[in-house]
Amino acid sequence: MPTMRRAVFLDRDRVLNRDRGHVSRPEEFEWLPGVMHALRALQRAGWGLVVVTNQPGIARGLVGPAEYANLTAWMRSELARHGIALDEVYHCPHLPDAPLAAWRRQCDCRKPAPGLLRRAARDLSLDLASCVMVGGDACDVQAGRAAGVAACIRIVDAIDPAAIAAADPPADYTCTRLAEAARWLLEHEQTRSA
Repeated sequence: MPTMRRAVFLDRDRVLNRDRGHVSRPEEFEWLPGVMHALRALQRAGWGLVVVTNQPGIARGLVGPAEYANLTAWMRSELARHGIALDEVYHCPHLPDAPLAAWRRQCDCRKPAPGLLRRAARDLSLDLASCVMVGGDACDVQAGRAAGVAACIRIVDAIDPAAIAAADPPADYTCTRLAEAARWLLEHEQTRSA
């Protein structure tokens, strides 16, 4: 039986790139500040890096499957130029009320369902109880909780203590950038192992 590994699950939009709504081409993709440094730090510390993203633009006919695949290949090559290797990228193209019948379904992969995380765990021999979910929406935290990950980190546009306190489900940590999330995770990891 293979050794179980740990990974950071990363939503794409609002975590890695600025959310401009249904990004489909490299020229629309804007990396957020500090992403490359944060991903390198996590990778150096032994974390796998797995993108898990809802892509409803496919189900709505706004982004073609080939456009999505090309953008993902470009994103991976840009990360590789910075010495970062993603273990995998998983996406959900479905919507229960999709205008395109091919993508219309109730699935187990659209977050907040944990299907993408569980699929990654099977494919990559990940120990979900040692993994962390980082996302920009409540559905990311819900997916992480449902999958049984060790911690959920939520990235928001601005820190609002009242909104953080009222979040349901609550994240283990809330911040405004992936760099802060990585710093918290690496410091938290050191505290636990000390």
